[in-house]
Amino acid sequence: MIHDPSILLLDEPTSGLDSTSALQVIELLSSMAKGKGRTVILSIHQPSYRILQYIQNFLILSRGSVVHDGSLESLEETINKLGFQIPLQLNAIEFAMEIIRTLEDSYSKRYDLSVLGDRELCSYSMLPEGQQNYLLEIMFLCSRFWKIIYRTKQLFLARTMQALVGGFGLGSVYMRVRRDEGGVAERLGLFAFSLSFLLSSTVEALPIYLQERRVLMKEASRGAYRISSYMIANTIVFLPFLFVVAVLFAVPVYFLVGLNPTVSAFAFFTFIVWLIVLMASSLVMFLSAVSPDFISGNSLICTVLGAFFLFSGYFIPKESIPKYWLFMYYVSLYRYPLDSLLTNEYWSRRSECFSWQGEKDRSMCLQTGIDVLKSRELDKDSRWMNVGIMFCFFVFYRVLCWIILSRRASRTTI
Repeated sequence: MIHDPSILLLDEPTSGLDSTSALQVIELLSSMAKGKGRTVILSIHQPSYRILQYIQNFLILSRGSVVHDGSLESLEETINKLGFQIPLQLNAIEFAMEIIRTLEDSYSKRYDLSVLGDRELCSYSMLPEGQQNYLLEIMFLCSRFWKIIYRTKQLFLARTMQALVGGFGLGSVYMRVRRDEGGVAERLGLFAFSLSFLLSSTVEALPIYLQERRVLMKEASRGAYRISSYMIANTIVFLPFLFVVAVLFAVPVYFLVGLNPTVSAFAFFTFIVWLIVLMASSLVMFLSAVSPDFISGNSLICTVLGAFFLFSGYFIPKESIPKYWLFMYYVSLYRYPLDSLLTNEYWSRRSECFSWQGEKDRSMCLQTGIDVLKSRELDKDSRWMNVGIMFCFFVFYRVLCWIILSRRASRTTI
């Protein structure tokens, strides 16, 4: 009551009270449900007729089975259809207790007929029953993920504001970058910092993944749904959400900085930003599956991202990396998007000069777009190959997460 919950569960709130006090309690709960849009679920014994008018739906149980689920009027109709007449001195709930066995048999027959009708309708489906159940699991989990996004507004707002503030902030720092040798260095710094910002911006989702994991282990271990259904639903729901985040970051950065002015280059830039946040989301999901708590998970993410950034080729050239660390250059999540962003910026401007021998007379070009790419060993347009590798990283970390969560669920006994 103090925290104003959206759902209130009460166990016999009127027990031990006189009739007037019990009515006042129910009136208060009814006003809360109607005035604030709250859901109130309570158990009650022998309610008076005045109390019944404040309750909208009744669930009557007998020996663990449902006898009635609906309004008071529908219960009265059911009793009349069974051939009984409710005495004037009793209300429908009290009389239902006297014919509880008859109501139980009637409800079970109606439920069996409805299930049989549903099965007959489903028999006309072109999909096998196992595939129907699998699709239903995914649809149900998609609906739940959308509710999680809606309910955790702080995460949605944080990601949105982070993208907008980051985009406008970087755009204001690198506004109208120059087309000279200094501008080349500034573009490289912009791309490197953008990668670091985007990959590290998904860390705030770690506590949500850890919280979901506890529920997931309980539900999946009891056969409520498959881990694969959970992973597919998570991917389906967060693809458009992260695309919005990518667009909110890419638009201000691209046009404030003044990057490659072609439409295709802008579209590819936005697509790469989307792939970056998708890879980061998959990495955080995978590391949340192996981390026991938030502190160790946060430390692990920072360590992994720091190692990826170090061996991306930005700080240390490939030829200077020790051979025993060279594998990190190829598995770094920073390398492929950084090369893609550089190729996207300069490939269509390969012949454009970015450094002149004399700034006044410009007698000789010292550095063209192709020279910038060659300095990063980007002699060929490998953008779409890098896109394929980034997509593989996105799928790879989700598959690893699925394997780990499946093993955890198989060992969970709670």
